[in-house]
Amino acid sequence: MKLQTEHGLINVSDDVIAGIVSECANNCFGVRGMAYTNKTDGLVQLLKRDSFRKGVRLTFGEDSVDVELHIVVRHGINIAATGESISSEIRYKVEELAGIKVGKVTICVDGLMTD
Repeated sequence: MKLQTEHGLINVSDDVIAGIVSECANNCFGVRGMAYTNKTDGLVQLLKRDSFRKGVRLTFGEDSVDVELHIVVRHGINIAATGESISSEIRYKVEELAGIKVGKVTICVDGLMTD
């Protein structure tokens, strides 16, 4: 996404935004990790730390970005409260660090894990 400032044009990579989103989610209480659904067999995989960005899908608008996030949460956690926490953290961090407004945040809980 390109941003025009008084200092010039800034190009923020999709990977940077996906990295911010992924870190926000993984730092929230109750989140075990990012999820990736295999399209061929429908199995949900817990992603390793180096491939977290696969659980994030970004859709860019004219002046904002919509986020779709796939996560695995710990069993027994209030999913609604965790989702609200993740959503507000993503909005704050992406706008603060990248200067890009966040439109819609969709959080998909693809699995539960026990300790």
